Amino acid sequence: MSPLRASHPVPASQRITLLGTGTVGRAFVARHVALNARGMTLPPLAGIANTRGFSRIDCDCPNAVLNQLRDSEAPSASEWIADAVFGPGDIVVDASASDVIAQQHAGWLRGGAHVVTACKLGAGTSRVRWQDIRDAQAETGARYGDSATVGAGLPLLRTLRELAAGGDRITAVAGVLSGSLAYLMNNFDGMRPFSSFVHAAHAAGYTEPDPRDDLSGEDVRRKVLILARAAGLALDVEDVQVDSLVPLGLQPLSRAAFFERLPEIDAQMRAKFARAHKKGEVLKHIGRFEFLTDGTLIARVGLTSLPASHALAAGAGTDNRVAIWTDRYCENPLVIQGPGAGPEVTAGALLDDVLTIQRHH
Repeated sequence: MSPLRASHPVPASQRITLLGTGTVGRAFVARHVALNARGMTLPPLAGIANTRGFSRIDCDCPNAVLNQLRDSEAPSASEWIADAVFGPGDIVVDASASDVIAQQHAGWLRGGAHVVTACKLGAGTSRVRWQDIRDAQAETGARYGDSATVGAGLPLLRTLRELAAGGDRITAVAGVLSGSLAYLMNNFDGMRPFSSFVHAAHAAGYTEPDPRDDLSGEDVRRKVLILARAAGLALDVEDVQVDSLVPLGLQPLSRAAFFERLPEIDAQMRAKFARAHKKGEVLKHIGRFEFLTDGTLIARVGLTSLPASHALAAGAGTDNRVAIWTDRYCENPLVIQGPGAGPEVTAGALLDDVLTIQRHH
């Protein structure tokens, strides 16, 4: 069964198709239902899909459809993705972590559909894919809502785009960009095993489905790329140097095997904490890009030991804290801080982008 067809567009009646029935997808449906109950006028949920298939919603009970798909034991039915055609009047909300779905973003935009995404695999991977998304938007005027990809809806991308559009040269951006790694480094005390905090963050829904996406720095690499591109810089994946926290022996394992051997990470993390503590500093996981004095652009991701007085050393919980240096903010950076992880805040950012599309189209 394929989703709504472009041959029958209904521009005056926008419809949402939600892709993903995980924690963010469930939170999105819950927020959509709650806002409807409060009397807000929202585009209706017309369909929900995951890797096991697609279902239309022909009732006022989207939770029933979501639960049925989520709990289905059917084999993968992702073939529907190749046949999916969206067009004007459609809003595709990608709450998945699927590269297969991210590959379709540009095509759906070319069909005139709007795409709202929390998945960083669209604009946060290869420059070719990012450019394809930009070109598709330019061709049709469809919107690409990506505020949930970095900072779970904090006004980071919007701020960078507005500064760049206003002619303010952005010279550096650095920050705690991972809510899960913020949680880990804010709570790790050098005494309790680091692996216990990883399990807690995963159980709370703060990490990616596979915590190695966070611990490896790959998730932050994608965010650095998205931020740099929002600032008008055409960085590519290999331009971002990443220092992984995942030992080589744990990288190729299945997710289940990785969790079994996760305590192997504890010794190295205890040593890193001890070195920082001896200097009176704190460990933070930082993603950054900056222009050096000779004009060279560098981008890096990894653990950094910071003095407690440093602008990026503060923060609590899953807070993202990002500093932006520009021609205007050259001495004291502009700092943006707030929750950077959790299904509720991410779902809220997705729905905010949906409402922005509704207002402007």
